[in-house]
Amino acid sequence: MSMFLAIGYGDEAGYESTPIQVRRHAHAHDERLRERGVRMSRAGEPIQVRNTELKELRQEPGAYLRSALPVAGFSLLEADSLEEAAALLAESPCSVAHGVVEVWPLEDWNQQD
Repeated sequence: MSMFLAIGYGDEAGYESTPIQVRRHAHAHDERLRERGVRMSRAGEPIQVRNTELKELRQEPGAYLRSALPVAGFSLLEADSLEEAAALLAESPCSVAHGVVEVWPLEDWNQQD
């Protein structure tokens, strides 16, 4: 099994324009993923942290990366492949409600030289 980080992007307008039965299906699907052990959370307000050359710690409100849709949430999941991870997330709210989900394979830093 490999670890994957999923980032869901979506906004209220896209969510509200999606038929209610599709949204209900997506939320039920998320509950099944949680039962499988997937860790999920909605995104809060981010900050940026910098400490260039260990000289000055700076914190700034807001996201560093910008996208057409705001970050809605994150998931951490295990799957046998990237394809399986994508299939597991294909029915999540961001995937079906006019948003998008990015799936990032995570390398095991403890296994690197």
